[in-house]
Amino acid sequence: MRHRGMNRRAAVAIARKDIRGITSNVQVWLPMLIVPLIFCLVLPVILGVAMRSGDSGDAEDLDPMLALVDKMPGTTLKTKIDAMDSPVQRLIYLMFNHLFAPLFLLIPIMAASTIAADSFVGEKERGTFESLLLAPIDLMSMFVGKVMAAWVPAVVVSAASFVLYGVSSNIAAWPLFGYVFFPHINWLPLMVIVMPAVSLLSVEIMVMVSTRMSTFQAAYQMSVVLIFPILALMIAQVTGVMILDTVAFAMIGVGIIIIDLILLRLIVGRLDRSRMFESQVR
Repeated sequence: MRHRGMNRRAAVAIARKDIRGITSNVQVWLPMLIVPLIFCLVLPVILGVAMRSGDSGDAEDLDPMLALVDKMPGTTLKTKIDAMDSPVQRLIYLMFNHLFAPLFLLIPIMAASTIAADSFVGEKERGTFESLLLAPIDLMSMFVGKVMAAWVPAVVVSAASFVLYGVSSNIAAWPLFGYVFFPHINWLPLMVIVMPAVSLLSVEIMVMVSTRMSTFQAAYQMSVVLIFPILALMIAQVTGVMILDTVAFAMIGVGIIIIDLILLRLIVGRLDRSRMFESQVR
């Protein structure tokens, strides 16, 4: 069925083919698993156990980090933390529900950029992209299919990582809280708006650089640049320069969506079969 020049069936077929290829390529799926496992399983368990063992320690040692709570606006997060008696409880709640939130965005960025690098540049490296260009498929269908092949798994991996992070965090800190303390409401806009938007942005950026890259490794290394804004957010969050609450995450998500739409318009407007053929010989 064609709609506005796009063959939906062809786009879905391309997406399915690329997604199936992910499971057979260790270069693609291994990096996608390492970051989520470290952040969502290893980190919560280690911190939970370490903080529990220090529950009876000197509370003054935690004051520098807990001072960040005083800088927060009067949100439900601040109210919840202020109501806790134990400094260790307050710190764990602050770290897991607030400080680590920007760091979580590394998961969709790494997943989306890794798959996109293989989907676009990997085809060139394997010598199969030229055959795809010669196929009777319009460029819009091809583009949408390949974007879906990178975006959908990135969103799925991120959602699964969120569940793993929540389960491991609550289990590790259960002896301290005795109830499910994660997630806080500020994770809602992060997961519903920011995460899908930043996944698409990562794919779009990889599409734009794919014409200048000839190997998967080169494209994958270029994707490392995408983590710098996230690290900047993390530093700003920890130092108190920027307090990312529910409203802030929602605004960031809307801003990224606007950027996504602008980039999509630019990329679609530059779709040209002859230009893609030329990129094969670079």
